[in-house]
Amino acid sequence: MAVSATDIDPAILNEAAGWMVLLQAGEASERELAELGRWRQRSPAHEAAWRRAESMLDTFRRVPPRLGRDTLSRLGRPGRRHLLGLLALAAPVAWLSWREAPWQEWTADLRTGVGERRSIDLADGTRLVLNTASAVNLAFGAESRRLTLLAGEILITTGRDPSPTPRPFTVRTAQGSVRALGTRFMVRHLGDATRVAVFDGAVEVRPAESDRAVLLRAGEQMRFTAHAMQPVQAVEATAALWEKGMLLARDMPLGELVAELARHHRGVLRCDPAVAALPVSGAFALGDVPASLALLEQTLPLRIARATPYWIRVQAR
Repeated sequence: MAVSATDIDPAILNEAAGWMVLLQAGEASERELAELGRWRQRSPAHEAAWRRAESMLDTFRRVPPRLGRDTLSRLGRPGRRHLLGLLALAAPVAWLSWREAPWQEWTADLRTGVGERRSIDLADGTRLVLNTASAVNLAFGAESRRLTLLAGEILITTGRDPSPTPRPFTVRTAQGSVRALGTRFMVRHLGDATRVAVFDGAVEVRPAESDRAVLLRAGEQMRFTAHAMQPVQAVEATAALWEKGMLLARDMPLGELVAELARHHRGVLRCDPAVAALPVSGAFALGDVPASLALLEQTLPLRIARATPYWIRVQAR
């Protein structure tokens, strides 16, 4: 028989909140994970309380990326009473949005959810691909073509503009602008910085609060902030394989690989710092994170610890 929110003892909800904080912080031991399993089996109300916690986590992952990360990061701070209230309410998306959602992301012209990719052919012939948890606004006018990347990552292949009047194609982020010069390139929003990688043609990178501009050519990438640009580096053509749902790793640190997989996982996926530097090579499916984790477990001295399908930790075997 299903257990409704009003039937769950507040004390049990409080315990579920405690488990949620512990797992979100990534500090749960093997013994504690086993204890959580036993706790969930105590009664239907215990399992219902935990399902409610998982539902809230899923809600955090569906809202814009920055909001979800910020909200989850605060779970370990004082104020578990507030978290208890969210568990009782099942954390409706509308409530979270009203409270603190960055509306420019929530109401973007184009968006993808966690684990979703989307390809769009724009009116000017440009092909735009949005990676997981991305948000973009479009502004095409008589004199310019502009995309504003609000969150996530995009891959752009500019088309031959049919307009009789030349219209520059520009991607803007919080840190500056990237002007395409007949090209295929990738732009990723990193919070306090932007990363640009060029696969064909060239782009001009101009930070928002700098007089300098740099020309990036095919095979080059750069990270920049609103004030400065980091040195130009080489980029591999396989860096855009996420368009096909794949990630190719060549001696990639395990922590970095897990972080990339976590972008496509609707839940919490962490890597134990003790194994984060382990080099990893191989091809991993972004659309099937469980299969990619299974591959890691089969080929490396690792163990995938699962408290639930949402809460996963990669650690030493």
